[in-house]
Amino acid sequence: MSLIEVKGLKKSFGPLQVLRGIDLTVEQNERIAIIGESGCGKSVFLRSLCLLETPDAGQVFIDGREITAKGARIDQIRRNMGMVFQKFHLFSEMDVMDNLCLAPTHLLKMSREDAEKKARDLLGQVGLANRAHAWPAELSGGQQQRIAICRCLMMEPKVLLFDEPTSALDPTMVGEVLAVIRMLAKRKMSMLIVTHEMNFAREVADRVLFFADGGIYEQGTPAEIFDAPKREKTISFIRKIKCFSYEIRERAFDLMQVNGGIQSFGEKYGLDSKHMLRMQLCCEELIYELIDKCFPGGDKVALNLTISYAELDDTTHIHIDCAGAPYNPFEQEEDSLNVTILKNTAKELNYNCANGLNQIIIKI
Repeated sequence: MSLIEVKGLKKSFGPLQVLRGIDLTVEQNERIAIIGESGCGKSVFLRSLCLLETPDAGQVFIDGREITAKGARIDQIRRNMGMVFQKFHLFSEMDVMDNLCLAPTHLLKMSREDAEKKARDLLGQVGLANRAHAWPAELSGGQQQRIAICRCLMMEPKVLLFDEPTSALDPTMVGEVLAVIRMLAKRKMSMLIVTHEMNFAREVADRVLFFADGGIYEQGTPAEIFDAPKREKTISFIRKIKCFSYEIRERAFDLMQVNGGIQSFGEKYGLDSKHMLRMQLCCEELIYELIDKCFPGGDKVALNLTISYAELDDTTHIHIDCAGAPYNPFEQEEDSLNVTILKNTAKELNYNCANGLNQIIIKI
């Protein structure tokens, strides 16, 4: 039996037909990313699954029970789903612990003691064990979203629905939330994720749905959608987001291969030689700096490099996730050669450390 089954789902707002008869089956432990242009119906579809939007027609089955049926026990069926919104919707008058314990104690009849034990365990998993009694207003956006994910997990749902969970966050906080979702993906949590983070979608999803024309316009594996889309609108959408990725697992990595990959990437998408040189300089300086400081004396390293180019605003972003010891290269002395080169080359420099990862985003 499928975890979610959708048949002929339709939804309109006045004369605007947003969903035009969607059919979809989601299996247990499947992770699905939903992508597409703004306004194509991605969020409306997700909200319709748990009846936060009431469909005009069609059926939705959750773990074999039809939530759209007349007389359905909607609240009970909804307990199988956890919804994480763009904005965090924490109760501002409650501290973190009360936010987490409210639903399981009232709806699942869990004892307060057991609820607090579970909450502390979840907070530890997302790196917020020391914030159990903080108020939402005292937390950053990234911390609030991590708490919102924990609140969903307190109810032990069978599937999580993420509606653009990073869109309301400062760029420096995006990585910490994506790291939590990656953790859940590794644990085979069933998820549907509406996202504009294409690299993330490629990394965590088993299947990608591209929405257009009121429905699922094209679907396939991440490789099929991002590397070899077949239909016209998918091709047009993917061409706007261009990426180059490289993994480094040993100190003696091949720098020429990295620079050659950046060169090929830039030439493929028409970037000028000055732009490509800036990318190569930034990557070279940062990679060596991070390896030396985060893995002192070790031959094995763990660093992922991703470069994305956005055609819409002609900007390039360099993303580096690096394990090992915490280290912020941008807090070094002003006369450091590396920092000077980076500051003279980049438009923006951002650093964050969360869940054991040094996360760096550079805009060129």
